[in-house]
Amino acid sequence: MTKIFIALGFATLTLAGCQSNPVTGRSQLMLVSESTAISESKQAYSALLQPLAKDGKIDSDPATVARVHQITSRLIAQAIKYRPETQNWEWSVKVIDDPKTVNAWCMAGGKMAVYTGLIQQIKPTDDELAQVMGHEISHALAKHSQEKMSRALAMQVGLGALAITQSNSQYAGLTLTGAQAAAVVALELPNSRTAESEADRIGIELAAKAGYDPHAAVTLWEKMAKVGGGDGKSRTDFLSTHPAPVKRMETLASLVPQMMPYYEDKSPRPTYPLRQTLNLREGFLLSLTANANIR
Repeated sequence: MTKIFIALGFATLTLAGCQSNPVTGRSQLMLVSESTAISESKQAYSALLQPLAKDGKIDSDPATVARVHQITSRLIAQAIKYRPETQNWEWSVKVIDDPKTVNAWCMAGGKMAVYTGLIQQIKPTDDELAQVMGHEISHALAKHSQEKMSRALAMQVGLGALAITQSNSQYAGLTLTGAQAAAVVALELPNSRTAESEADRIGIELAAKAGYDPHAAVTLWEKMAKVGGGDGKSRTDFLSTHPAPVKRMETLASLVPQMMPYYEDKSPRPTYPLRQTLNLREGFLLSLTANANIR
């Protein structure tokens, strides 16, 4: 009987939590409000970065940081045109010095990271790196992070553990609140095929409007597949949550002609001024060092 009540409660909560996405129009499970997702992601982001910054593994190469900032700032400017309210997000991108990890991500509210492993192993051109970051930004625009946080919480509710939002969890040696832990788990949960298709479609358009060649979307995933073993079954973190089958590349290739007018547009490409400092914990500003220059 208890299981029945839990199931009924879970179903009711799921139905009540469905909302229409402002960018895609798709109905999504949203048990977590966007403001909560952004707030908890911000705190989780700081908690994840602080130990790395202390070890000098954040933004340690000025040239790479400058390149990532230049590309990302142009993409963010286009993202804001999709959802003007995101102008108020505290957009941030950090380069994590980890040559073994081929990955990049974007949390709710525009908190991003890209690993040096992706840059060193994939060796992306600027156009290809723009496809990576544009894809990740698109997940935030389309509220996919919020959707996955809701899924994480829904799974806990389904197990009869609604109190997760009031509990503490351990992740990589860090103590996080339930919602913060859900924000981190959302980075590791694979996106649905629908969400990936949405991010592909929005991302290639963001990049084209920012002045990056849409053909690079296809060559990027070709490189990703090779690094993952050449069979589409990745041994990288990025491809474990971002599958790259042949069909996906074909779909991206079919979008290229539609994107070319945006890319060939001679209008100026605006940029977004990324913040130069990051408050790594509430009320605490990490002392900057030569090896951990938070930009």
